Amino acid sequence: MAALRIRQDYSASDLRQRAARERDTQASLRLLAIANALEGMTWTEAARLAGMERQALHYAIQRFNAEGADGLHDRPRTGRPEQLSPGQQAALKAHVLRGPEPERDGVSAWRLVNLCAHVERAYGVRYSQWGLSGMLKRLNLSRQKTRPSHPKGNPDAQAAFKKGTPVKAAGPRGGAP
Repeated sequence: MAALRIRQDYSASDLRQRAARERDTQASLRLLAIANALEGMTWTEAARLAGMERQALHYAIQRFNAEGADGLHDRPRTGRPEQLSPGQQAALKAHVLRGPEPERDGVSAWRLVNLCAHVERAYGVRYSQWGLSGMLKRLNLSRQKTRPSHPKGNPDAQAAFKKGTPVKAAGPRGGAP
């Protein structure tokens, strides 16, 4: 196996400066490890000081040689595909935003347990509460609940109560000056 050489486009100090400005922590550590190796450290020592294994440094150097410093960023991962189609997700979002009907749904506010049961009934897909919470977050829905209101409450009477006349402060007690 031929020895892998680090390309010499950058000096070690250039790489350290770029690592200091880098927002991606992993890319910054890879830059520091390569800078350490350029300064003459063994690859094992350079990798250890950057908190990685020697083999990880080897891969980082290969990417650095092929793509430059920009190649040290993590590549996007595909991940597991969603179980609900985009149309089903839009319908779920509309269902959540519409809110529950106490007579029909038996609840006054959506909880993850209720939404998991709805998704299973409507789409035949089973989600855990954690998984559904992540999907709702990706749909830009927060877990905050609206303030509860009594079903027999009168909004006009509540507004009139809030606008009530200011209460005059009572005078001093016991006739003290």
